[in-house]
Amino acid sequence: MHVPDGFLDAPTSVATMVVAGGVVAASLVRASRRELDERTAPLAGLVAVFVFAAQMVNFPVGAGTSGHLIGAALAAVLVGPATATLCLTVVLAVQAFLFADGGVTALGTNVVLMGVVAVWVGYGVARAVLAVLPRRMSSVPLAAAASSFVSVPAAALVFTGLFAVGGVAPIPLGPLVATMLGWHLLIGVGEALITFLAVSSIVAARPDLVHAARGRMPALQLRTPEPVA
Repeated sequence: MHVPDGFLDAPTSVATMVVAGGVVAASLVRASRRELDERTAPLAGLVAVFVFAAQMVNFPVGAGTSGHLIGAALAAVLVGPATATLCLTVVLAVQAFLFADGGVTALGTNVVLMGVVAVWVGYGVARAVLAVLPRRMSSVPLAAAASSFVSVPAAALVFTGLFAVGGVAPIPLGPLVATMLGWHLLIGVGEALITFLAVSSIVAARPDLVHAARGRMPALQLRTPEPVA
């Protein structure tokens, strides 16, 4: 999924950089006001580390591209979409500048694909699924899995759209679209399974830390001892 340097033309790369910068700035404001506190900030750090490790395992999927787990929907469900965008942006910047994983000039494109499209599409799917499932904590992992499955091919589809507009690499568009969507549907299945297991574990141990579980926690009842006659 990481787009390298020279894959897209300069206008497309600049446009995605502007979009990515705007969304990251808005996410900073939203995360500080609505998502992050002293309990969730450490979890956001752990999520970023997990996403970084998961994305470093790349495998070729043909037509000059590679595939890997994204972790965007998992991050959005756990720490909220704005914080997830910030986590993915930090991960992608470190990968681009220190590990040459994704082009520096394509950093805006990669942030748009994985930090914006995958995060917010995944979070929207999770909210839509939670709206129709029973209001139980067990519904949260199912919604997280569905969001992961949809977010991966959604990001791949947006990439093919960007390539159709500004692609300069000598790769035929038809085979690229078929390869990206086909492989990322398969990756989406694996990511959905991993997300389901991860969110199930955290919901079982600390449901109060899961952003998507807010509003589903049972109300605490304060009981006072009955007076002795």
